[in-house]
Amino acid sequence: MHKRYFSVPDLLLGFDTETTGLDVHCERAISYGFCAYVHGRFVWSEHFYVRPDRMISPGAQRVHGVSMDELERKYLSRDALSVPMGLIRAVGIIREYLGRGATIVGANVRFFDVEMLRRSYASVLSKNLFEDLHVERLPVIDVIQHDEAIESRSVTRRRRSLTHLCEYYGVEPGGHNALSDARASVEVFLAQVARNDEERRASSPQISLPLRFEPPVSPTRGL
Repeated sequence: MHKRYFSVPDLLLGFDTETTGLDVHCERAISYGFCAYVHGRFVWSEHFYVRPDRMISPGAQRVHGVSMDELERKYLSRDALSVPMGLIRAVGIIREYLGRGATIVGANVRFFDVEMLRRSYASVLSKNLFEDLHVERLPVIDVIQHDEAIESRSVTRRRRSLTHLCEYYGVEPGGHNALSDARASVEVFLAQVARNDEERRASSPQISLPLRFEPPVSPTRGL
């Protein structure tokens, strides 16, 4: 069960991908977006494209608007990486930030972006992602699961895609761009934590006690 956060971890790494499709078992990332926040402030980002080794599904292309022809041109102009080099670069960024104590933030990030990365890493490079990162499980905050911890589905039936969470928390949506969605996920999380903290303060008002001042007692002098 995802816990409810009332404070922001010192270092956050936003992570998002755009992909050839939605099946984590066989699809590939076509772009990776990363952003770092220190004490809740944006400090760094990186966004890069990958020429996939399989076709982009029509549905996925309608969502992110990136075609195979565009990626091929980017690859020929060295503005896109091969699949193996994209995986190596993405895992290198995650490894570096995990070494600094970062927590990864995203929308459906554990079950989609991380899982696709894990499966691609195994099938393309024949490596175990978690072994190479020296972790049993990545430290992840999923803003969708976090929102369900704040307000369960039994309480509200509002939609919880990243786009809908951006609208609900007053965050500019990413528009299905990997970097913009990574930043939007972190901004949603920051807004969630701020709301959590406000609600806790409102439900636990400080009790003002009357102050009593008594005159100091003079020491008794011996006779």
